[in-house]
Amino acid sequence: MRTLVCTKPGEFNYATAERPQLDTGHAIIKIRRIGICGTDLHAFEGTQPFFEYPRILGHELSGELIAVDDAPDFEIGEAVTFVPYFSCGRCIACRNGKENACVNIRVCGVHQHGGMAEYYSVPSYSLIHGNGLSLDVLALVEPFAIGAHAVRRAGITKDEFVLVVGAGPIGLGIMELVRVAGGKVIALDTNTDRLSFCKNRLGVQHCINAMEGDVTAQLNSITNGDMPTVVMDATGNLKAINNAFQYMSHGARYILIGLQRGEIYFSHPEFHKREATLMSSRNATRADFEFVISLIKRKEIDPTTFITHRVRFDQVKDEFKGWLDPASGVIKAMVELN
Repeated sequence: MRTLVCTKPGEFNYATAERPQLDTGHAIIKIRRIGICGTDLHAFEGTQPFFEYPRILGHELSGELIAVDDAPDFEIGEAVTFVPYFSCGRCIACRNGKENACVNIRVCGVHQHGGMAEYYSVPSYSLIHGNGLSLDVLALVEPFAIGAHAVRRAGITKDEFVLVVGAGPIGLGIMELVRVAGGKVIALDTNTDRLSFCKNRLGVQHCINAMEGDVTAQLNSITNGDMPTVVMDATGNLKAINNAFQYMSHGARYILIGLQRGEIYFSHPEFHKREATLMSSRNATRADFEFVISLIKRKEIDPTTFITHRVRFDQVKDEFKGWLDPASGVIKAMVELN
C-alpha cells in the first residue's frame, strides 16, 4: 500500500509499505478521508512535542471497515471512524476513567504511525459507528471531540463570557461547543480572515484582532468590566498563552488546549489574587466522540462548514507546505482517497 511519510521537518515522501494483516482484537480500515489538523502542521514545522521522525501523520480519519476481530456490533463494509488515542487500560489515569491522558498513551500520527495510508489497523475497542454520517463528517468528529472535551473540562455555564484564543480549526470547534453549552463566545486571533469566518459563518458576536488596539480594554468593555470567566487557548503559541493570563476575571478558569514546547510564565500574585484555576485539556474520550455525533445528527453543529480545501492523496506532498501560510485561507483541508 502507499503511505506518505514525514521524514524530517519540512519534508514529505511517498513510500510503499506492507498492507496490515488482521491481528487479534484489531480492525482494518480502508482509509477514505484524512483531515489535516494542527498537530500535522506542527509536526511538519518541527514544533510538535512528543514527536520523532520519520513518522506517518494523520489521525482525523474515516473509512470503510474491511476486516475486524472482536467487535460483534460492527459489520464489514460500514463507514467508521475511531478514537485515535490508544490507552493501556492499566495505569492510574485509565483506572480513573481518564484514558485520554493514559501514562502509556499512543496517539496516531504522534507516538506511532498514523493514517496517511491506504489501509490502517486499529484496536477494535477504538471503533466508532458511522451512524449514517458522511465520510467527510466522520473524519471531522475527532477535532470537535477535542473541543467537546475542553468545554466539558471548563464546566461552562449559561451566559458566561468565554474567551477563545485562536481561531484555527480546533478553536473554531471550541467556539461551536461553547455556543451549544450556552456560553457567550469572544474570539481572539491575529488573522482577519479567520475572525471574519467567526463572525459571518459561526455568528460569533464578539471578535477581537489581537494586533489592533488594547485587547484588555476591549474585553473589559464587552464584559461590562468583569473580564471573561473562562479563557481557552487553542493556539499552542507561547506568547499568546502567556498574554492570556491577564485576560481572566477573578475566579476564572484558564484551559490550555493548544500545546507548545516551552515553559509558560505568569505572575503568581496576579494569578493568586484571582483564585484562578489553570488546567489542561488533552485529547478526548469516547463519550466526547459520541456527544459530538449526537450534536451532528441533531444538526446543532455542521463540521463540513470548516472544509475549505480538498486534495487527492497524491497531491498532499505538493500542497501541504502552502497550508502553513495564513494567506492560503485554509481552515480545514480534507484529503480524499478512493
